[in-house]
Order: sequence, then structure tokens, then C-alpha cells
Amino acid sequence: MAEVQAKSPARRLEDIRPLSPHLQIYKWTWTMAMSVFHRMTGLALYAGTVLIVGWLLALAAGPGPYECARWLMTSIIGKLVLVAYTWALFHHLLGGIRHFIWDTGAGFERDARMALAKFTLVGSIVLTIAFWVIVALAR
Repeated sequence: MAEVQAKSPARRLEDIRPLSPHLQIYKWTWTMAMSVFHRMTGLALYAGTVLIVGWLLALAAGPGPYECARWLMTSIIGKLVLVAYTWALFHHLLGGIRHFIWDTGAGFERDARMALAKFTLVGSIVLTIAFWVIVALAR
């Protein structure tokens, strides 16, 4: 009887299987990568929104604070942050459209899933480049 009690805790399913078997079993796919990027861009959009609020506060505070914010936004690092924020915005938008398509019950076939995932990445890059080309031409 004592022998059975000693072995029984090790037979619990939680002790035998890992908590997240997908991390060890599944290979990395486009849809998995786009799911991760969708979550990351959502977090990046929160951070970018804080920067936009900071810019608006500087604008409301007067010429001195606004000039500081303008200098920061027009620096190399500021421009890189703005481009990254724009990419995150477009990527998250296209990821949301991809999820909306799935919500309608369409796009679950393997080829459709792969095409939507690739379109999300490529489309976000193309839209970001197009946006910044338009901005450059508008100056």
C-alpha cells in the first residue's frame, strides 16, 4: 500500500506532460509568427500612443516644450521610432482584418491561412513604405 501511494503523485497528468507542449512539438509557422507579431504590435501601439500623448502635451504647453518634442521626433532615433510605430499600426490593422476574415468562417484552409499570414507581413511593410513615401512627397 505504501508503494502505491509513493507512485501515485508521479502519475498525475500535470507531472508527466509539460505545461505548453506546443513550444516543444510544433514547428514555427507563418501563422504562429503572425500571431506573436500581432500581440507584440498591440503592445507597441500602447507605447506609441504614450509618445503621441507626450507630443500633444508638449504642443499644449507652448513653444519651448513643443520645440523639444519636435527635435526628438525629427532626430534619427525619433524617425526610426515613428517608422516602427507606423509599421506596428499597419501590421496590427492587417492582423485584425485577418482575424475578422476568420471570424466569418473563411480562410481556415492551409493555403488560405498561409496566404493571409504572408499578406499580413508583406502588406504591412508595403503600406509603411507607401505611407512614408507619401509623407516625403507631401513636404
